[in-house]
Amino acid sequence: MNIVLHEPEIPQNAGNIARTCSVTNTVLHLIKPLGFSVEDKYLKRAGLDYWSELDIRYYENFEDFKEKNPNARIWMATTKAKKIYTDAQYDENDYIMFGKESAGIPEEILLDYKDTSVRIPMYGEARSLNLSNSVAIMLYEALRQQDFKGMKLYGQLHRHEW
Repeated sequence: MNIVLHEPEIPQNAGNIARTCSVTNTVLHLIKPLGFSVEDKYLKRAGLDYWSELDIRYYENFEDFKEKNPNARIWMATTKAKKIYTDAQYDENDYIMFGKESAGIPEEILLDYKDTSVRIPMYGEARSLNLSNSVAIMLYEALRQQDFKGMKLYGQLHRHEW
């Protein structure tokens, strides 16, 4: 799977998302401009010690991203979508893109992705969920649809047995 962050602004969110991508073997794509330095201490702290295991790629803008990933099927995560994320059928090579925290994905981009725009249902007139929570919700649905291929599906107690 692939997670794409379009102009992320908050380092703690990006760090949490990096950690989620690392533990799920998901590629993280960051489209500039970023609202933080990749050396930011909050970014590093949120990602803990998972940075060395993360496949992370950077792009100058959305056009650069599309040029370098010409066959990408991109699911646009947006509160403006008419379809919910559980209605989508995700493939293991798909991309799920999220917009910046303050504004989401620009509508000019969304216009070209009407059929692959999806939303997470929310109660009432709430504006949005936290970005890192939204990524985790949608990514794990996509991974569930793929039977969590290659992932550890069981746990083990440290001092006792089940």
